[in-house]
Amino acid sequence: MRTKVTLHTLSGLLLIFTLYSSQLLARSLPDFTELARENSPAVVNISSSQSGRDMHQQLRRHFDIPDLPEDSPFRDFFRHFFEEGVPGMPEQEAQSLGSGFIISDDGYILTNHHVVAGAEEIEVRLSDRRHFEAEVIGSDPGSDVALIKIDATDLPTAKIARKGDLQVGEWVLAIGSPFGFDHTVTAGIVSAKGRSLPSENYVPFIQTDVAINPGNSGGPLFNLDGEVVGINSQIYSRTGGFMGLSFAIPIDLAMSVADQIRETGSVARGYLGVLIQDVDRDLAESFGLEQPRGALVSQVLPDTPAAQAGVQAGDIIVSFNGRTINSSSELPPIVGTSRVDADATMEIIRDGRQQELKIRVAQLPDDALARGAAPRKPSEPAMIEKLGLTITEMSDAARQRSGLQEGGALITRVDPGAGQRAGFQRGDVVKMFNRQEVRDADHLLELIEEAREQGTVAVLVLRDDSPLFIALRMHE
Repeated sequence: MRTKVTLHTLSGLLLIFTLYSSQLLARSLPDFTELARENSPAVVNISSSQSGRDMHQQLRRHFDIPDLPEDSPFRDFFRHFFEEGVPGMPEQEAQSLGSGFIISDDGYILTNHHVVAGAEEIEVRLSDRRHFEAEVIGSDPGSDVALIKIDATDLPTAKIARKGDLQVGEWVLAIGSPFGFDHTVTAGIVSAKGRSLPSENYVPFIQTDVAINPGNSGGPLFNLDGEVVGINSQIYSRTGGFMGLSFAIPIDLAMSVADQIRETGSVARGYLGVLIQDVDRDLAESFGLEQPRGALVSQVLPDTPAAQAGVQAGDIIVSFNGRTINSSSELPPIVGTSRVDADATMEIIRDGRQQELKIRVAQLPDDALARGAAPRKPSEPAMIEKLGLTITEMSDAARQRSGLQEGGALITRVDPGAGQRAGFQRGDVVKMFNRQEVRDADHLLELIEEAREQGTVAVLVLRDDSPLFIALRMHE
């Protein structure tokens, strides 16, 4: 009898403990009800319309006309479709949906550039079901931020978070209109900060696992204090729907863009005048680094702040204005958000030694700097058996393609060997070898001979008009 009572008592205690644990777990999870109720009025639904002609222009920007034979019966059809639309079909109005949030009670609203780009009409719908036509005050494709305005007063506004308070692992909440469903609330955590995406150079994205879908673009991302920490902008997906990776524009960057738009009507970005790349393990070894870090300068453009400050190709930028640069993707957003015409300090590694440079940040120009070309007489090729590379003098055509005014040597063939394993390609123009400028093909052969006993050397090549460092192992 005692045994039965004891078991019964233990079962009861276990049940009480389970219920108590469940209550503790529930209490430890955030309650989003108050947050959603207080902040939903400041979130708006945005619908925009554009003509069918604008839609075809968008197609031309994102798709190429298929490469078909001259006598193909489909060639004229595709040409008409991509350039003029389908013959005989009337123009139709294209609709797009997005979200936004009110940042001032007199009607200023933040959203994404891609939500309102090319729109002929923009309609904003508030949480109280009022509708307004909006005008675009300004839009910045570089940051994907747009500022629009409606003619209204005494509007509810979103609270903006302080800079730098967001932490990885922190709970966040999104409010938006996925697929047109107004004021949909989804929640998750901050997965990472400072993410760089291939299509964006100047935005250190916030990565979250908050469910974001088409229509959420431009909507706010809140922290648990009800402050906007970001603008939901993009998702990473192989299906077109949410797959656990969403990206938001940091609110301090977005507000800086909005302030510039309101004050000047445009956005000014900082500019150094360098082309950079990441430092991998082999390049780190060739430059004498213990581990990969920093942004490797592959080219310094003439008449730019970097050139005036004495930056050289092969320098590794490891900090800018006191902010550590661990990878090349971190530098553009830091420089881009720096004050134009202001002095800055930059830590670089050159020839294995760290030093500081003073540089004056300029404004990012609209057009790329033009590069000239100069003719040079070609010479006979020379085969380097160990590397598997055939190297020749620069021809007039090669010099014109690369835009290199002087110096350099052309790789015309890549056979099995160390060069092929390193990633050299036919058509690469070797500009620097082992931190020395290459004068011509004969000079490159001399530099290779001098470096035969070294481990790994850095080689700067021009490929498709872009500079690229390659780590070449001399002993494999």
